[in-house]
Amino acid sequence: MAHTEPAAASHPIARVLPLLEPAHLDRDFDYLVPPEMNSDAQPGVRVRVRFSGRLVDGYLLERLETTPHTGKLMPLDRVVSPERVLTPEILRLITAVASRYAGTRADVLRLAIPPRHAKVESEGRPKPPAKPKSRRKKPTGNTEIQAVPPTPASDPLAPEDPSPASSAATAPDPADAPSHDTPAVGSGIAAERVSPESIGSEEAGGAAATAAQVPASTEDHAPRDDSVAHEPAAGSDVDARPLAHSGDGGAAPTEGNTRDGATEGAAERLLRANLARESDVVAGDVRGAVAGTTDSADMRQRAAEAGLVVDVTATGRVTATPASDMPLTGENPASPAVVSAATDRSPDGTADGRGSGADGDELGGADAAGGGGAPAGASETPDSEVAVSNARPEDFPAWGRYVHGMSFLGALAAGRGPRAAWQALPGEDWARRLAEMAAVVAEGGRSAVLMVPDQRDLDRVLGECVALVGESAVGLAAGLGPSARYRRWLAALRGTARVVIGTRSSVFAPVKDLGLIAIWDDGDDTYAEPRAPYPHAREVAMLRAHETGAAFVAGGFARTAEVQAIVESGWAHDLLADRADLRAAMPRIKAPGDTDVALERDPIAKAVRIPGEAFMAAKRALAEGAPVLVQVPRRGYIPALSCAKCRTPARCRHCNGPLALPDNGSKTGSATSPGGNGARAGGDGARRSAQEVGVAASVARGGAEVAHSPTCRWCGKTEPAFRCGACGSRALRAVVIGAARTAEELGRAFPGVPVRGSGGGNVLSEVPPGPQVVVATIGAEPTVPGGYGVALLLDGWALLGRADLRAAEDTLRRWMSATALVRPKGQALVMAEPTLPTVQALLRWDPVWHAQIELSGRTEVRFPPAVRLAAIDGTTDSIAELLTEAKLPDFVEVLGPVPLPFGARKPFSGGDSPAEVERMILRVDRSAGSALARALTAAQAVRSTHKSDDPLRVQIDPIDIG
Repeated sequence: MAHTEPAAASHPIARVLPLLEPAHLDRDFDYLVPPEMNSDAQPGVRVRVRFSGRLVDGYLLERLETTPHTGKLMPLDRVVSPERVLTPEILRLITAVASRYAGTRADVLRLAIPPRHAKVESEGRPKPPAKPKSRRKKPTGNTEIQAVPPTPASDPLAPEDPSPASSAATAPDPADAPSHDTPAVGSGIAAERVSPESIGSEEAGGAAATAAQVPASTEDHAPRDDSVAHEPAAGSDVDARPLAHSGDGGAAPTEGNTRDGATEGAAERLLRANLARESDVVAGDVRGAVAGTTDSADMRQRAAEAGLVVDVTATGRVTATPASDMPLTGENPASPAVVSAATDRSPDGTADGRGSGADGDELGGADAAGGGGAPAGASETPDSEVAVSNARPEDFPAWGRYVHGMSFLGALAAGRGPRAAWQALPGEDWARRLAEMAAVVAEGGRSAVLMVPDQRDLDRVLGECVALVGESAVGLAAGLGPSARYRRWLAALRGTARVVIGTRSSVFAPVKDLGLIAIWDDGDDTYAEPRAPYPHAREVAMLRAHETGAAFVAGGFARTAEVQAIVESGWAHDLLADRADLRAAMPRIKAPGDTDVALERDPIAKAVRIPGEAFMAAKRALAEGAPVLVQVPRRGYIPALSCAKCRTPARCRHCNGPLALPDNGSKTGSATSPGGNGARAGGDGARRSAQEVGVAASVARGGAEVAHSPTCRWCGKTEPAFRCGACGSRALRAVVIGAARTAEELGRAFPGVPVRGSGGGNVLSEVPPGPQVVVATIGAEPTVPGGYGVALLLDGWALLGRADLRAAEDTLRRWMSATALVRPKGQALVMAEPTLPTVQALLRWDPVWHAQIELSGRTEVRFPPAVRLAAIDGTTDSIAELLTEAKLPDFVEVLGPVPLPFGARKPFSGGDSPAEVERMILRVDRSAGSALARALTAAQAVRSTHKSDDPLRVQIDPIDIG
């Protein structure tokens, strides 16, 4: 190694992963650590480095004594932040995801770590003592500042701040316990990601920069190493301070971190003066509290960073005790938690544990440490009323309805890692069950990650988790905004948040000591990431559970073929209810059928598009005061039309787009707009069948009919004189009826009954009880206290008839989600052919049987999850270029090329989007999936050296195959 720049005395080499787009640059590079950056340049921090003449962002992976590079090394430009945001466990996960999906680590890092928010990041750090201002006559607090002992001297690479916020990032990975040394990270990663063939091609292509401009790559000379982390070299000073481990697995403060008697006295005097009238408990950061701060709220916010436990007695006396001297209560003593609180009492005088057996102890919230925003539903709860989880499996008897359910909770409480496919009972409070699993895990001192499809489910689960574990539960979602989201993400990183609830990106949440990762309704397409390398949250969760040994749960009312595959492989096990409990919980389910012949013979069906049996069931439920749920597959009015004579889809003459009736006539007096409060329906009965609407449809508006011509859904042009191109007929027929038209028809069929709509941009989370009709699109069904009396599932053929591999599986999932909202003695009617296997699975409520059929069928025709697929989208030239460079195994099947599936996004291109984009599919057995991914990764690295501008996209096991 040769360098002329000044460098740190110990471990002067920083191994950095720059965030670069080209696939052939997905490797580690070595830089020098300047002396002034020695303390901040720790593994996992964000850095700025100079690469090929420009500054780029990156992450510092490890510190080394030497480098195999013999040329000149460039210094780090700066350390963006001393916060260690990339933990060793997340780095291993990112590497595994990039390898699984033939992507780059830089792309996965952008998905895993949110953008930095400097103000939020500084909230969790103790501020230096403020100098007394000259205008102050009485500089109160100066003597107390001097009473705080300085941080004991330590090695140059140890973090400056011994607070829990810093120790959260430097604590050993749970998989490496009980080792007390933080392992160096990143050794051999680049050698595993980029093959020697791609490196040789890069050199031949001349894409490498000169040695004076480009830092040394660790791949040119380093031997191939499959390990992800190694122990520090001999004599290493990298974070070698031992951590005293507590009984619950947390890191207790070491001798150098405890406060002396002078510190206790200063804290007691200050807190007694400011908090004498408060009756709760705070933990005080002495340095931050006395630094010119007299505001109690501000001081309380800083208090969670300290290592003291402060008690306020009933008389107002404040006592400060080092955390190491306190008895363990299931919480990590080194974490900024609040303990020894006055017991919360319910109105009847008993301890309010929300059924969890809590004794009233409080958990410190993430906001108190500056690390997490107040979760939804917790902002209105006073600190003294925050529940605490002393959760034991026997406190949650609802799991006794599932075979081996209590044993499963017992395994979670014991710290083991069971893996289960959980099928929830109809009407199950699934959000509460997920919160109970998380509470049991948190009680053992570990963390849990719960994933849900959307914000509505997130709010529901977060509310249940806050009720059980207090403010140590936080929610992560993109809709929070950059500052709130980063604050909660930091709460998970620093250990103040033990339970994280979020959408697909929360699978990368950097929680400490992961004990459980659960995903609800994994068949929802929102779990598929639309950005490169297009991972699926379920697959990432399984990778993380496998690497860390954490428990894994895939829950839902239905079951996907992917989950059934891992059950049949033995990696996970069934968590099902007894059939007797199932029959007691499920409503009566019938399928009266919806064929054209049956509807034409039924006078009621011609008016309201549902069979007479379903109409009478809804009428009886409304008469009994029960609400009625109507599920429709499409929103809008009449979103699809066809020729009434030959049934050919109606197309626009200008762009060949589909014709539909506009939505602007749907807001009538008989039905409210989606999200409205409901209106009394009126009218003189059914006016016209929705099956035959003619050339210009008559839409009721204010008691009068207004003619509307069909409009193109693509170009927006009106078709005033439609004529079928196949038979010449001028009559139109509704292929499917939207939610707005359905609400209008039901409003006329049930006069005097409120009609509510839920769907699109106005999704209702809950509706009040009482007689009403709720028309909802799929996935937007609101809950109602006590459940619905009747559920009508309309237009089943529209869901089952889609040209999609997962059409039947997705249809059953949506039907079961709606049927689960019906009360046990209610009734659900599905308008579909009764003999279909999907309908039979719903009638018997047997999602496992349906998943077995789906998996068996896909195995026979060699479709996922029985095999591994790679979809390559691009132009003819770009696909040919990639396949030419790829060294594919001999057993790979090449299918295509075929046109890109309808509705699929075209791959990104730097220039104009090409008119013709094709798809090529590569298929291999599951055992050869890793070899296929490595071959495609190497081929993309070689292609990136050619600087081709043609668009290309590689997806492993895409949701939409075509």
